[in-house]
Amino acid sequence: MKYPFSQNEADKLKAASERPYAEVTLENIEQLTATDMFIHAETLRAQAEVARAAGYPHLAANLLRAAELTMVPNEDVLKIYDALRPERSSAEDLLRIAAWLETQYQAVENARFIREAAEVYKARGLLRRDA
Repeated sequence: MKYPFSQNEADKLKAASERPYAEVTLENIEQLTATDMFIHAETLRAQAEVARAAGYPHLAANLLRAAELTMVPNEDVLKIYDALRPERSSAEDLLRIAAWLETQYQAVENARFIREAAEVYKARGLLRRDA
């Protein structure tokens, strides 16, 4: 896709609800749902490719992880966020979350990220200290 997408690829864009981008307008506000306001995973993946091609590999990786997380319910994303706070989880907790993301949602990049976090937290003493 050619960036900027909204100007050059609007006919290919869609909301997380699968509603075409062109239908997400103020005129259609009565018919829109909350998921019409969320970005589609395909758009995030396309943005990741643009970022990578422009020389921003870290941004590309973040966008790919975001694309994977579009499949994970918001309440679970918040639980994962909480688990990643320093001293909230053991290494085993984090590895369990990584395995769950990988098997339940095929979120391979997020699983890799959380496994890496478990290693870094261990090295820096940021894992939960059980009493």
